[in-house]
Amino acid sequence: MKKTLLAEFTAREGAEDEVTRLILEYAEKVREEEGNLVFDVYTKASHPRAYWIFEVYRDEDAFQAHLKAPYGGPFNAALASLIEEDASVLTFLDAVT
Repeated sequence: MKKTLLAEFTAREGAEDEVTRLILEYAEKVREEEGNLVFDVYTKASHPRAYWIFEVYRDEDAFQAHLKAPYGGPFNAALASLIEEDASVLTFLDAVT
């Protein structure tokens, strides 16, 4: 079963360019993961400092491999001081069939 989630965070005022640079660099790496199917980065049209990342992984094992990737920790550490939240807020999604 696919693992689907929405990660959300808000860039601190003035940090938008750095957050965008970081997330786009990170996205390139995640998209190369064997088990990653989708990693789309958005900002909210009515609030451009609000980032939404839609992620889909092949299955739970692929998601766990993603969490263990060596570039995840450094990305999250760099992001932490640039966003309003303590960390990305994750919402796990189930498909309606």
